[in-house]
Amino acid sequence: MPNIKSAKKRVLISEKKTLQNRAFKTNLKTTLKKADAAVAAGAEDCVAAIRLAIKKVDQAAARKIMHKNTAAHKKSALMKKLAAASK
Repeated sequence: MPNIKSAKKRVLISEKKTLQNRAFKTNLKTTLKKADAAVAAGAEDCVAAIRLAIKKVDQAAARKIMHKNTAAHKKSALMKKLAAASK
């Protein structure tokens, strides 16, 4: 445990940010699963689900929660699934 006041504050901030990032990641995973399920089921709102998932992935990349190449990979996979389902 740190002794310096600023170091103690950094520990608290780090814990708070970790919890926020964990919550965002969990929400992102749920959104991606819902988008996959919508495409697999052939739901009529699958385009909206994909659009929301892509938005969440972009936000994660912007917040540095997810690497930008990982975000691009996930978005590409979503679009491929949508294209395959629409044929």
